[in-house]
Amino acid sequence: MNSRSGLAALAVLAVVGLAACAPEDNAGGGATTPPAADACSKDQLAVKSAGTLTVATDKPAYEPWFSANDPANGKGYESAVTYAVAKKLGFEAANVKWQTVQFNAAFAPGPKNFDFDVNQVSISEDRRKAVDFSTGYYDVRQTVITTAGSKIANAKSIADLADAKLGAQVGTTSYTALRDVIKPKQKPGVYDSNDLAVQALKNKQLDGIVVDLPTGFYMTAAQLDNGKIVGQLPAGGQAEQFGFVLEKGSKLTACVSQAVDALRADGTLTRLQDQFLTAEGAPELS
Repeated sequence: MNSRSGLAALAVLAVVGLAACAPEDNAGGGATTPPAADACSKDQLAVKSAGTLTVATDKPAYEPWFSANDPANGKGYESAVTYAVAKKLGFEAANVKWQTVQFNAAFAPGPKNFDFDVNQVSISEDRRKAVDFSTGYYDVRQTVITTAGSKIANAKSIADLADAKLGAQVGTTSYTALRDVIKPKQKPGVYDSNDLAVQALKNKQLDGIVVDLPTGFYMTAAQLDNGKIVGQLPAGGQAEQFGFVLEKGSKLTACVSQAVDALRADGTLTRLQDQFLTAEGAPELS
């Protein structure tokens, strides 16, 4: 398992063409009713702790979504977007409090101790049964990564992956894409974390890993020797999106969605994607 300290420089570059992937319903993440004019003023927000915006994410907090495993430094795409949303809601950076919540626990049923969670959680109707989502703050594609010289290093199509031993993190849409889009002949490897999947690839227990594209860039650049992006999986229908996770029925949902929509409209999301993420160099798999 590689350390991410000192790797802030890898949270770099730009997402290409993500805006073109956005579905017609303004990123689709939250079918929430617009709040009343003053309902989203800071003094009206139903936050867990007065005067504080409590935000959760997992630990470690990975590049390029965060930097140096420190969500509070404002670096990395999700950290920067979180502080931009906080500002829209009237909170200064000093009034944003971070807490650690494991990935699967963020969207499990039940009460939450956070106002919202940010951790590359893909919006899905199944997850909506247990939690609320904001509108989407990132339109994402799944990708397959490997190492140079592997049996799938030169794969050009989904069919070329049929005989490969592939893995993904449990409970993620990456695993769902592996199972339902690639449909490999061999049983997929399922891991509690992406770091464990990387180690399995290093140990040659896997031929490749399915992850979201920005994470694929980080893994191939920082965690793997001679890492290589094989290609992006077909987008299919509506773009997969990451959204902020809120307690089911949260009174904050509409206000957080309004903030995200404003950041999309004024170009902030695109600017932050340009600063921290990239989609260059990832061919499409047919």
